[in-house]
Amino acid sequence: LSISYAEVGTLIGLFMLPGVVFALPSGVLGARFGDKRACVLGLALMVLGGVLMGFGQTYRTVFAGHLVTGIGAVLFNVILTKMVADWFVGKEIVTSMGVIISSWPAGIALGLVVQSAVADVYSWPSVMYLSSGACAVSFALVIAFYRPPPSLENVPEPGRVSLKLPMRELVPVSIAGLAWGSFNVGLVIFFSFTPGLLIGRGMSSTDAGTLVSVGLWVTLISLPLGGYLTERVGWPKTSIAVFCSLIAVVIFLLPFLPFPLVLSILVGLVFGPPAGAIIALPTQILCPENRGQGFGVFYTWYYAAMAIGPAIAGLGRDLTGSLEPPYSSVVLCSL
Repeated sequence: LSISYAEVGTLIGLFMLPGVVFALPSGVLGARFGDKRACVLGLALMVLGGVLMGFGQTYRTVFAGHLVTGIGAVLFNVILTKMVADWFVGKEIVTSMGVIISSWPAGIALGLVVQSAVADVYSWPSVMYLSSGACAVSFALVIAFYRPPPSLENVPEPGRVSLKLPMRELVPVSIAGLAWGSFNVGLVIFFSFTPGLLIGRGMSSTDAGTLVSVGLWVTLISLPLGGYLTERVGWPKTSIAVFCSLIAVVIFLLPFLPFPLVLSILVGLVFGPPAGAIIALPTQILCPENRGQGFGVFYTWYYAAMAIGPAIAGLGRDLTGSLEPPYSSVVLCSL
C-alpha cells in the first residue's frame, strides 16, 4: 500500500486505542445483555474488521477495518476476563488467569511464524482472512459450548445497569488496571526495542527477532506454571513485587551483558508468576454484580497505558538516538 512506518504504527495503535473509550461500556454491555452475547458480538466485529481489511486496497479501508477489529477485541477481552473470573473466583483464579494470559504471547508467536509465510506464498489479504477465520471458529465455539457457572445460571439479567462503581471498588480497581497496563507496556517495550539493540551489535534482523522471540515462547510455560505456583505459595502480592523487580533488573542489565539469549529466557521466565496475580486483583475487590463494570474500568486504564506508553518510549529513542531498550520499561515494570 506504499505506507510509511508512522502509518503502520498508527494501525498498531488503533488496536489498543479503542479500549480507552469502549472498555467500560463493554463491561456494562455484558452486564446488561449477558456475557455470552457480548462476547460473540466482539468476535463478530473482529471477523468483520478482518474481512474489511482483506478487501481493502487503500490505507483508508485498512484503517477502518483495523478500528472495527480493535473495538471488537476490546469487547472480547473485557468480557472474556470477566467470564473466567466468574468461573474461578475463590478457587484457582490466579492459575486460570495465567492460562488465559498465555494466549496473548501464543498468538503473537504463532503469528510471527505463520502469517509471514502465508503472505509470501499467497498475499497479505490472505493473512487478514486467516485471522478472521480464527475469530469465526472462536465465535462458533463460544456459542456452542460456553455456559455461565452454576452460581450465576439462575441470576436474572438486570433491567438497568449503572456505570458507577462505589469508591471502595473504583479506586483499587483503577490502581490494579494501571499496574497491569504498566507491566505490559514494559514488556512490549522490551520485545519491540531489543532487536534494534542486537542489530546494532552486528546481528542480522532475522536472528535478532528470533532470539528475542525465545522469551515469548518461554512465557507459554511460565504464565500458567507461574500462576499455579503463586497460588500454591499463597503470596500473590509478594510475587508481584519480587518478580516485577526482577524483570526490571534483567532489562536494565541487557545493554551491558553479552548474553542476550540468557537474558531473553530470564525475562520470559520471570514474566509468568506476577501476570496472573495482577490480572486477578480485581476479583479481590469487586462484588459479583459489579464485575462487568469493574473489569471495564480495569481495562480502560490498561488500554490507556498500552496506547500511550510505547509511543512515549519510541519518542525517547528518537530523541536520544540510542539503540538500547528505553529505560522507561524498567520504571514501568517496577511501578
